[in-house]
Amino acid sequence: MTMPPPVETLRVSGKSRPNAVAGAVAGLLRSQGQVEVHAIGPAAVNQAVKALAIARGYLEADGLDLTVQPAFVKLDLADEERTALTFSVKGIRQG
Repeated sequence: MTMPPPVETLRVSGKSRPNAVAGAVAGLLRSQGQVEVHAIGPAAVNQAVKALAIARGYLEADGLDLTVQPAFVKLDLADEERTALTFSVKGIRQG
């Protein structure tokens, strides 16, 4: 039995450009059908949410939309445990 490929994870910071993140999200949804987006802190969450809204527009011409399930997750960064918001994003066919 073959294992499904691992889900790609994008890390978003408060300085991430929403258009660039949206392009990456749209590309991964087109090619893999799903992606995880991690954000730590309010500025990063803001950029991630903007990117997801922009990505919907990028996918429209392909007949795709997306669903998002947000959740809290603990991440180990530089020997420090941080709480992040993770967005589990899946592409869905329209029509």
